[in-house]
Amino acid sequence: MVDEDDDGEVAQDEADDELASYFSGRTPKIVTGYDFCHELVSIFPNAQFAKRGPKHEMKQIIKQAVKHEFTDLMIVNEDRKQLNAITLIHLPDGPSAYFKLTNYIPGKRLPGHGRTTAHNPELILNNFNTRLGHTVGRMFQALLPQVPEFEGRQVVTFHNQRDFIFVRRHRYVFKDTEKVGLQELGPRFTLKLRWLQKGTYARDGEYEWIFKPDMETSRKRFFL
Repeated sequence: MVDEDDDGEVAQDEADDELASYFSGRTPKIVTGYDFCHELVSIFPNAQFAKRGPKHEMKQIIKQAVKHEFTDLMIVNEDRKQLNAITLIHLPDGPSAYFKLTNYIPGKRLPGHGRTTAHNPELILNNFNTRLGHTVGRMFQALLPQVPEFEGRQVVTFHNQRDFIFVRRHRYVFKDTEKVGLQELGPRFTLKLRWLQKGTYARDGEYEWIFKPDMETSRKRFFL
């Protein structure tokens, strides 16, 4: 949790951080790669898919994304054809975050799934309570337009529970004037933060936070 005495300091930090331009009205524009990202593109308006070539180094990709005025870069990693991580880089000045990716289920495999539309979704962030959690939450906020199109009835949720971030997308279904249900649209996946780096990613960059195995010794200590 963030102490009440720190609220003013946190607010000032957020007003001056690298993500502040988004909260003053800049429209998100995202570039991402890999097949899984075709579903990510449908979640985040203005996102574009780009396949990464074997000779494309991270610095080169970041440089080109900044040149074309993208606000965020999302790189999906795989190991032996299994999705295992996402690197999220806010442009042009960072921060950068690396997440372990697990439990991916495509929308088409979800029972009773609905069809997506091009409307800007509503965003729900749950339980990002620490200073680190605030930064990660703001990075997710910066991926979506600030003004949702409520007629689309779509909502994207990032729910933090014990430092596992569950990502879901639903549509509100109005059964009558009093009852509202949810229809899952997909995809469904889970993220776990492994590190947060200042600025855009660099091998020798400065880390604000990095996960270490000995951090999991206590079941009551969480970081987001």
